Amino acid sequence: MEKLLYEYQSRIDHANSETGVSSHCCFCSMQCAIELRVETASSRISGIQPIKDFPVASGKACPKGIVAHEHARHRERLTMPLLRKGGELTMVSWEEALSAVADRIRTIQQRYGSDAFAVFGGGSLTNEKAYLLGKFARVALRTKNIDYNGRYCMSSAATAMNKVFGVDRGMTVPLSDIPLAKLILIVGANIADCQPTMLPYLRQAQKNGAKIVVVDPRKTTTAKMADLHVAIKPGTDSALMNGILHVMVEEDLIDSSFIAERTVGFEEVADAVRSYTPAKTAQLTDVPAEDIVQIARWYGTAETALLLTARGIEQQARGVNNVISCLNLVLASGKIGKPGCGYGAVTGQGNGQGGREHGQKADQLPGYRLIENPEDRAYIASVWGIDECELPGKGKSAYELFEDMAKGEIKGLFVLASNPVTSSPNSSFVKKAVAGLDTLVVVDLFLTETAKMADIVLPGSAWTEDEGTMTNLEGRVIVRRAAQKPPGQARLDWRILADLAKLLGKERFFSYDSTEDIFEELRLASAGGKADYSGITYSKIEQQRGVFWPCPSDDHPGTERMFTERFAHSHGKAVFYPVQFEPPKEMPDEEYPYTLTTGRLMIHYLTGVQTRRTVLLNSRQPAPYVEMHPQTAAASQVEDGERVELVTRRGSAKFKVKVTTAIRPDTLFVPMHWEEEQSVNLLTLAELDPESRMPEFKLCAVSIKKINSKAEGERTHELEKIGLGR
Repeated sequence: MEKLLYEYQSRIDHANSETGVSSHCCFCSMQCAIELRVETASSRISGIQPIKDFPVASGKACPKGIVAHEHARHRERLTMPLLRKGGELTMVSWEEALSAVADRIRTIQQRYGSDAFAVFGGGSLTNEKAYLLGKFARVALRTKNIDYNGRYCMSSAATAMNKVFGVDRGMTVPLSDIPLAKLILIVGANIADCQPTMLPYLRQAQKNGAKIVVVDPRKTTTAKMADLHVAIKPGTDSALMNGILHVMVEEDLIDSSFIAERTVGFEEVADAVRSYTPAKTAQLTDVPAEDIVQIARWYGTAETALLLTARGIEQQARGVNNVISCLNLVLASGKIGKPGCGYGAVTGQGNGQGGREHGQKADQLPGYRLIENPEDRAYIASVWGIDECELPGKGKSAYELFEDMAKGEIKGLFVLASNPVTSSPNSSFVKKAVAGLDTLVVVDLFLTETAKMADIVLPGSAWTEDEGTMTNLEGRVIVRRAAQKPPGQARLDWRILADLAKLLGKERFFSYDSTEDIFEELRLASAGGKADYSGITYSKIEQQRGVFWPCPSDDHPGTERMFTERFAHSHGKAVFYPVQFEPPKEMPDEEYPYTLTTGRLMIHYLTGVQTRRTVLLNSRQPAPYVEMHPQTAAASQVEDGERVELVTRRGSAKFKVKVTTAIRPDTLFVPMHWEEEQSVNLLTLAELDPESRMPEFKLCAVSIKKINSKAEGERTHELEKIGLGR
């Protein structure tokens, strides 16, 4: 990491940059403050400098952040609209492209109904674009079928927090609370690689005397810094949490006053965990009984404590129950609503928090209002100037949209800044479903795997060209400022939506002059909702260096720490829910003897569309690999650096072997940042959580086949050398 920063800084120091534009990194949910250095004459961004006095990350940037601008001017950047003619994507004018989109939408909806055209968004969109996309779907298209890639990210944690706390804000405390905690329990999160600039907060906590416990099947970079790492058996997270709570109850390490005064339902949970003795829990989880007892005692006796989760336990078909089992620990300990105490679902995408608050999700309207709630519908209809009966109802979740495409019930799809053909589980099925559409429209920067299949591709805007707000993992709303204009004929994403709405006869609902105009309407639409932004303005954000929601009035400072006096349920109390452990749907067997899990690398982001086009990043990891334990490698008769074919019930893919003791012998790991034949989602399982509709990305049964072909080895070398052309 230090070498990468040094290399890039040396390039910055020699740049002829004259103007600094304050902004925020486009990648992870930290949203670190940075200054874009713009050459006045050419408007070229010559480099990035972290801003030292911003309260998040304190002047630090990770390897991705310091080169975050480079992909915006990559040679493969789309600068003209493309329309498929004679089977080939051909450059056309904006007038022809937009007219084609509008004509195809009208044709499909007239023939099959409004809901036959669906919309798919992304968790990296600004709040303004997320809000506008939701409004575009429901007002311009009048379709119920809109969802986004955040369904694959935060949906299980969001569902659990809504059930338990009454509202979903990823972290209940600001990052500055982390050093105040004396015990930090991290479950299924690799913060060091996924949110690198969050790591100093953990290190400071350790300097202050905190103990850190990491629960993960892999000994990740985060686990290596822990006081205790437990290599849990994949898919047994709720059993472990129940076992820890069992010890806390038996040894009276709970906060009975807090439970009595501020919660309901504890007795049912206490009864549910009664059978999860350390011995039984150890059998279920492979975590030693003494470690289970130790965690319970550390957590129960700590003066202050934080519990953090991420995709490791959330991207499962029982992800909601996994998170609830964690929240039961938080409530039973009473360690929430005060400094150094709380819960955090560590958001992954840049606007994973804000992106789900204002209407991209199938069941939600702006401000976390529910689309099936009559009062919420009436309010949003009044803001938008339409009749409540014109609002569609609840649509299908992300993966279910593709199931409906496969059934022929959805005929058209509009995708904004997302790559679902790659990011969805069982991606061969998704690709086939998308191929059967009458019309696919994609707005993006590059020809992603999804865009290559499109009938119409519209060149959108990069983060350096967009202005708008983002909401980071704390719930802090910040402002990004634009530093340059889109290249060629590329257009700002929000203007594309407004232009299409005009062609569809809905111009009066989409008349904005700036992103700040959109935000002003978002403020009104969120007023009185659980995610209330009505007291937040661009100027207030810049004056306060970010404003935490809820912020219900102009004179309100924002809410840094949640639940200090009451929870968000109408009765003001948090709700316990009993959870019983259920094994994964797809268990290893004789034919598929291992468990495959997936995750992120520090160097790359999402499906790698941006980071694989950044030279310094891609050069460090140009191709995926499969981690396996030495025992597993020996049993499969493969060595480090050789190629294997991984096979699941859905498909197969080939990867180079990385032998490491930092993973369980029964588990394989493949990172998720590659497309097409290098995508791990060719293998993953689409079993959905019954409540959040989150797919089971983290768990599926897999077998290993050794590859002996010399030709295969030569092909591998070529793929790695060119990074699949990126």
